[in-house]
Amino acid sequence: QVQLVESGGGLVQPGGSLRLSCAASGRAFSGYPMGWVRQAPGKEREFVAGISRSGSTTKHADSVKGRFTISRDIAKNMVYLQMNRLKVEDTAVYYCAASSVGAAWGPYDLWGQGTQVTVSS
Repeated sequence: QVQLVESGGGLVQPGGSLRLSCAASGRAFSGYPMGWVRQAPGKEREFVAGISRSGSTTKHADSVKGRFTISRDIAKNMVYLQMNRLKVEDTAVYYCAASSVGAAWGPYDLWGQGTQVTVSS
């Protein structure tokens, strides 16, 4: 089983950058597609970005395309979300997620505890 732990959230001004990290434990990590999903207050969870098992294929939501980049380091069991040109509407709890059944862009069945990202001046 894979366990996921996020880090890197915080408070940033509009236009700033943050990099979220997700540390995965478990030997099956390299076999799972991974993703980042966010949930803003009062809203449903929203797919942000996904990455294939090998890391060769990625997908980003239209709302973050060109600003966010997902990547993974299989050797280190890590997944990252580089977030640039952050906007107030990016404020949310960001979750690292994985699919144990190979669903590249979700739905995901394994979740981290989440990390808060707040974009405010």
